[in-house]
Amino acid sequence: MSFKVAVCQLKVTEDKKNNLTRAGEMIRQAAARGARLVALPEMFNCPYLSHLFPRYAESYPDGESIAMLSAAARQGKVYLVGGSIPERDGDKVFNTSFIFGPDGRLLGRHRKVHLFDVDLPGGLRVKESSTLGAGNQVTVIPTEMCPVGVAICYDVRFPELIRLMALKGAKLIVIPAAFNMTTGPAHWELIFRTRAVDNQVYFIGASPARDVRAAYVAYGHSLVVDPWGRIVSGAGEAEEVVLADIDLDLVEKVRQDLPLLRHRRLDLYSLAGNNFNGSDRWC
Repeated sequence: MSFKVAVCQLKVTEDKKNNLTRAGEMIRQAAARGARLVALPEMFNCPYLSHLFPRYAESYPDGESIAMLSAAARQGKVYLVGGSIPERDGDKVFNTSFIFGPDGRLLGRHRKVHLFDVDLPGGLRVKESSTLGAGNQVTVIPTEMCPVGVAICYDVRFPELIRLMALKGAKLIVIPAAFNMTTGPAHWELIFRTRAVDNQVYFIGASPARDVRAAYVAYGHSLVVDPWGRIVSGAGEAEEVVLADIDLDLVEKVRQDLPLLRHRRLDLYSLAGNNFNGSDRWC
């Protein structure tokens, strides 16, 4: 079975309504070009700045970004991994990806599990935990095509989380992300190709477009990687809708030819869902 996916590499501004309008336009473009699954970038509705997240935060189900995502999925008849937005739940704010089906119904959500608290070379300091809470679930969404794993940006650096998705049946994993100009050139392509090879799945990295005038400059270069580690489609720095074909037969062929998952030595080591944050939490 094969199907088409799309990544909407959107330039994010401080104007929330403009971001939503542009995201909706790009989703419609992707649907018109045959995509059955569409992905948006991390924090697509607001600048990637920790202190701004509470200001832009929305609650489910009443938020305007959430309403736009549901309507766009329904109108385009696509599965939509809605990048991520700041989600308010009580007195907490989370970095959350909402995933909708072709009927506009919410299928699940992923709250970023690993918060990006770093001091990077060149003076870039980010502390997501100053305004965000951490999620606590492994997210695998059933679709008509195949199970789809969803995680957010820094989550991809933790191979245990991604392996749990593969063991739960994911054949495609989508990562809305905003790597920067330090981590992007060094690790973006490397880490997505590595995770695809290790887990023998298709991997999508959905980045914002680069805006050199922004306080936080995203790397761009959204990409789709196949289970053999080949980049089958990718963007540059600017706004772009990237399309790629997903061939699920290739997933099965790679897993048969190089049976990594079957060759795990479970007598020596294991990775069980109930070791994840003390409970078996699946979406």
